[in-house]
Amino acid sequence: MNNRVAVVLCGSGRADGSEIHESVSVLIHLSRAGAEYRCFAPDAPQTEVINHATNKIAAGAPTRNMMVEAARISRGEISPLAQLDPAVFDAVIFPGGFGVAKNLCDFATKGAECSVLPDVVRVIKGFHEARKPIGMCCIAPVLAARVLGTRMNGPGCTVTLGSDERTAAAVQTMGSKHAARGVSEAFTDTTNRLVTSPAYMYEAKPHEVFDGIGAMVAGVMALAASKK
Repeated sequence: MNNRVAVVLCGSGRADGSEIHESVSVLIHLSRAGAEYRCFAPDAPQTEVINHATNKIAAGAPTRNMMVEAARISRGEISPLAQLDPAVFDAVIFPGGFGVAKNLCDFATKGAECSVLPDVVRVIKGFHEARKPIGMCCIAPVLAARVLGTRMNGPGCTVTLGSDERTAAAVQTMGSKHAARGVSEAFTDTTNRLVTSPAYMYEAKPHEVFDGIGAMVAGVMALAASKK
């Protein structure tokens, strides 16, 4: 039986939702690995809407729904995050994008003191407690650093966000650890069954991000196959 993997999105676009290159790379690598996947996103408004041509808040302050926007990436096959049951899946992956730091948590404004969306907390803890692998790339590893960090009474975890010293310091403040890695690499925290990759935490080329995400997905699938 193929592994079933949940993919958590939060909109469509690097500045206010899920990063499209990263999200599509995750889906391609999962497909190539023979995994079955299902996309999920919060059925709620984005924190803000950005005009990606100007990188400024869109004129007129429009609102957009995270799940509706993420359906552009998933080709319409998507479900509300509230319906994601860790018992039904073998692994979960969170692509990055600044929307992760704005929509799934408020790291963009509060840094190490951020709060995380309750459904995201539930999903991360659910997979972690079931010893099912979690994959994250770009800025998404801050979710694990916060939820599993010792400051939240978790075990603490180790993630990579590339070589970003400022974010690495925030990870440490949250009670987790940072491991520097290159854009085409992934880091596996075997204790927590957590695999992370820097992706666009670097000023990288698309193929480099694709390769790094491939390493992350391969790590997740290897852990899923071990069933331990």
